[in-house]
Amino acid sequence: MQFFRLYQYVVPTLLFPLCYWLWLIRYDYDHRLTLLVLSIPIVFSYVVPALGTNWLKIWEFNTRWRVGRFRPQHGFLFGTATSLFGLLCLGFPPKDFSAIEIIRSGFIMGSVLAFWNWLYDVHAIRVGFLLVYNLAYSKNRGPEAIATEYCPVFFGIFGVCYGVAIRVCEYYLAELGRFDLYWPLLVACHAVVLTCPVVAFIFLSLLTTGETGLRSYQVVSSTGNSELAAQTPDHSVADSPESPPTQNAAP
Repeated sequence: MQFFRLYQYVVPTLLFPLCYWLWLIRYDYDHRLTLLVLSIPIVFSYVVPALGTNWLKIWEFNTRWRVGRFRPQHGFLFGTATSLFGLLCLGFPPKDFSAIEIIRSGFIMGSVLAFWNWLYDVHAIRVGFLLVYNLAYSKNRGPEAIATEYCPVFFGIFGVCYGVAIRVCEYYLAELGRFDLYWPLLVACHAVVLTCPVVAFIFLSLLTTGETGLRSYQVVSSTGNSELAAQTPDHSVADSPESPPTQNAAP
């Protein structure tokens, strides 16, 4: 639990400036291209998780500083970590900007983000830092099953879209210098990245479970308080000073 408490503040405060500087060097100090590439995961991880926590009530962060169920620094945390993976996985300039290179970039980013986000969420769920009220949770399954229900498809498709978006933007803006296309590219990239992972997740959920995957299985007590449980295989409660007082009941 201590790792997750520190990680959520260290990454956005210390690593985000470093991340921005590294992308800036990559693009020969072009702030426009740097901001576009960094904005994609940041906006995604503010919009989609905020809806999933505060509207659909499928996720919840067990941390002190929250807006509803959502931590306010989440976008910069996820965006920083994701864009650092992008720096490590996708070299610049590539040998060419062929269709094969664009597909390869998407495949690499999708594979990397699917695995590491799955691993992160499994451990976050196990210690009770992240609470996910999905179908696997309702069936008293363990952290691996709960995370597997959404992580591979959700973060995998996001990674594919992000990898492709990076290469497309680099081709038109860095290679061709077509900055007249800057705003159309920015809008298009954000639209694709925000919609494709969600649509893919819903489609796969319908195929495998017959449900959309957008239903919350959280138990609410008769007093209106949430009854939260650390999502270990036996739903034992994680010992954490940040755990809510009612985090002691399993569904």
